[in-house]
Amino acid sequence: MPYDQSWMGFGLTGALEAGAIALAAGLVLFGLIHLFGRTQGWSLGLEISWAYVLGMLLAGGGDLWNLFYFNYGRLQSLQLLRARLAEVHDPDSIGLRVLFEFIGVGAGVFLGWLVIARRRATR
Repeated sequence: MPYDQSWMGFGLTGALEAGAIALAAGLVLFGLIHLFGRTQGWSLGLEISWAYVLGMLLAGGGDLWNLFYFNYGRLQSLQLLRARLAEVHDPDSIGLRVLFEFIGVGAGVFLGWLVIARRRATR
């Protein structure tokens, strides 16, 4: 997440908070993309996919990058590893946070479809 996470909890509590933020981001992004896509003649599948991808980049991009970096990045020294870990909020539960962000964005996009676009698709 591209904002200060110091107020968030640790472990499951922090993952649930991150998932709730991701849910809100997915819902808002689907609404915006649906309004734009309707004027451009986009299909519902295209709107859903763009909302999910952009929601995941917005809500979970930082955590996803940190998870990838810690698994595949080159860490030449112990001091570099300590410096990188100091920048991350709750590095012990970063995988759980990313999982809940994936689920939260998907749930937000689904709720957006349910509230906004479902009526148009059934007519």
